[in-house]
Amino acid sequence: MHVQNRSGPLFRIIVAMAAAVLASVVIAVPSQAVTASSPGRAQSFWLHLDSSPISDYVITTKAKSMAYVVLNAWEGSLAAKFKKANPNIRVFVYKDLSSTRSYACRNGIDDAQIPTGIGYCEAARAHPEWFLTDSRGNRFEYSGYAGHWQMDVGNTTYQQRWGDNVIASAKSGGFDGVLMDNALFGCDTYHDGRCPKAYPTDAPFQTAYKSMFANLRQRFADAGILTVANLANARLYPGAWDAYTEHLDGGFDEWWLAFSETNLLPAGVEGWGMQVREIASNEARGKITWVQPHVGATGDRAFRYALASYFLVQQGRSAFAETLGQDAYGAPPRTRAEYTWNLGTPTGAYRTIGNNLLRRDFGCGTVLVNTNPSGSTAVTVYLGRTYYNEFGSPVTTATLPGTSGKILRKSCTA
Repeated sequence: MHVQNRSGPLFRIIVAMAAAVLASVVIAVPSQAVTASSPGRAQSFWLHLDSSPISDYVITTKAKSMAYVVLNAWEGSLAAKFKKANPNIRVFVYKDLSSTRSYACRNGIDDAQIPTGIGYCEAARAHPEWFLTDSRGNRFEYSGYAGHWQMDVGNTTYQQRWGDNVIASAKSGGFDGVLMDNALFGCDTYHDGRCPKAYPTDAPFQTAYKSMFANLRQRFADAGILTVANLANARLYPGAWDAYTEHLDGGFDEWWLAFSETNLLPAGVEGWGMQVREIASNEARGKITWVQPHVGATGDRAFRYALASYFLVQQGRSAFAETLGQDAYGAPPRTRAEYTWNLGTPTGAYRTIGNNLLRRDFGCGTVLVNTNPSGSTAVTVYLGRTYYNEFGSPVTTATLPGTSGKILRKSCTA
């Protein structure tokens, strides 16, 4: 998924303002309830999209620690194995909302199982109007992704056919849900500076996606298929996250707080608060959230900043998984001790304890996050009792530089 890696003009936000945003979330009953787990234990997920082989041993081992896994449509046999290893895991099938793939069309015939909802051969032959074009009638091929052709998600016949095909594919493969990739917000995404003739600005472009979600919502609910959309870049479009997820079971933020081990998102207009609110909003509405920070092969700062931020707001319906690079969707997330920790029941919401310094207490631990920019003066927090840090050492204080987090435990029974 393409990402606009811009943070906009970053400046310190008033924490009371951020708290007001979080408090403004409207609680609604979802059409498909999602069972919550313990808020003090991180749930994880795995996007396995490169079709690389997975041994039965890896499935058995990893399924036990995963809440969700996403596979390709042609990997239904793996879906059955994951669910046998862990009856509680939800297995999703990958389907792109916004494109059709010419590489999945051979000798005029679409592959039996495709990574999209519409086959390229079918669309080119019977529905050329489904392809988005520029003012000169040229179709849009994704920049950086050869063979991906952008489609008109606002076309109701496209919506209908997409839904028919995806529901059938999910059912035949034994999947519990569908990951809808490329729920886009900017009309020039994948082709900078050039918007489709049908959608010359972002507003009608976004309306097309909201239309598709609304028109397909009940059909997926009736079929018993969960829906999660990839909403990367939602933080750059105020209100877009809630508007898109209104007719979905959840959202996935592919670039969450950490763009690399050293490029971390601090508080700001398009920063930390906007992305953390994604979890808070979905939790309040009983929806799923998947968040994915991009971390380094060495070093743990990005991981702990993101995981501590996750714990500040998660209530048991959200899942967290790190990745080492863009589109690195092969191997499972690395094994971390933190994924086995149980901080217990939260004693309340997170609170402000300093300038852009936040804390949330749990029955068996505490979480601290400093959302000031990287390079800002480190802050020392007096904890009020003895906790144990990530190395198991007892501590009574914690020092946090800007864009860093701490997850501390204490002796107790969760």
